[in-house]
Amino acid sequence: MGTMSILSWLVVGLIAGFLASRVMRGGGYGLIGDIIVGVVGALIGGWLATTFLKMPNPVNGINIGTILVAFIGAVILLGILRLFRRR
Repeated sequence: MGTMSILSWLVVGLIAGFLASRVMRGGGYGLIGDIIVGVVGALIGGWLATTFLKMPNPVNGINIGTILVAFIGAVILLGILRLFRRR
């Protein structure tokens, strides 16, 4: 998981998942669900930032940049989940 500890991933995941669920106007997924959405969002956002923006290590600790990358990934994840849920 790179340079982040498990606790860092959980904190970033919780913050990003919570913020993304509020922005996407969902009911939220609860504490565990928000953490999962945020952590998966961090993976998605990190991959996108590395692949397309050529950022060397976009997810690296608990900071604004990491939370922003995770948040963007979480919003993308929630958008994809909503597309499948509507069908």
